[in-house]
Amino acid sequence: MASEISYSAKYNDDEYEYRHVILPKSISAKVPKGRLMSESEWRNLGVTQSRGWQHYLIHKPEPHILIFRRKLEGEAK
Repeated sequence: MASEISYSAKYNDDEYEYRHVILPKSISAKVPKGRLMSESEWRNLGVTQSRGWQHYLIHKPEPHILIFRRKLEGEAK
């Protein structure tokens, strides 16, 4: 199932790096409704990323798309 997960290219603003992850229907049914997931929760779904990524936004029209961000390296804000 993890091989069916699709990862976007990374994009950023002045403070954060972002990416979105598209889950297949078989996995998206396991996403908790109405709340963000902890790192252990999204990893248990099969999402694999380097450390520091945070599930930070729920896009209600497309709950199978997880939106992540992490602080850009070297930022002292």
